[in-house]
Amino acid sequence: MGKRERRSCTDEFKQQMVQLYENGKPRAEILREYDLSAYAIDRWVKQGRTTGSFKEKDNRTVEQKELLASRKEIQRLKMENDILKQAALIFGRK
Repeated sequence: MGKRERRSCTDEFKQQMVQLYENGKPRAEILREYDLSAYAIDRWVKQGRTTGSFKEKDNRTVEQKELLASRKEIQRLKMENDILKQAALIFGRK
């Protein structure tokens, strides 16, 4: 079995697939008819039910959001630290 080529689907298409599933069309039939992976349809259904958005940033957990914020803060602090080190070197020469 070969690896599938990655496709990108519009939000409208994803919403239509979720509607088909929620209106009772069998999951296996949707997968076969539209050549989708089970993972994709399951994720779309979950996203549609929880937030109604298919964008990853809208579907992050609180923990994922906190982790991203922490990483940004660490990066900012590292940059500030580097700037202060360089300033100390420059002022130490004078």
